[in-house]
Amino acid sequence: VSPFSSPPQFLRRQQVLQLYRRILRAIREVPAQADRRYLQEWAREEFRRNKDATEEDAIRMMITQGNMQLQELQRTLKLAKS
Repeated sequence: VSPFSSPPQFLRRQQVLQLYRRILRAIREVPAQADRRYLQEWAREEFRRNKDATEEDAIRMMITQGNMQLQELQRTLKLAKS
């Protein structure tokens, strides 16, 4: 049986992939190449480390935390440009 066979798990996986893509897209806006590389590696490692998570509440919490970190990065980038 596939771990993504039920609709909620499939939707959760879509949410996670969308968050990952949005984070990587935001990181591309970071001006300094060294910082960009560091953040890309950090993001990849965070998602890799949690890829086997199955506990629904834990996954929801990680998605929320990821979204907050993404917003913080976007705010910082916006401030840096102004």
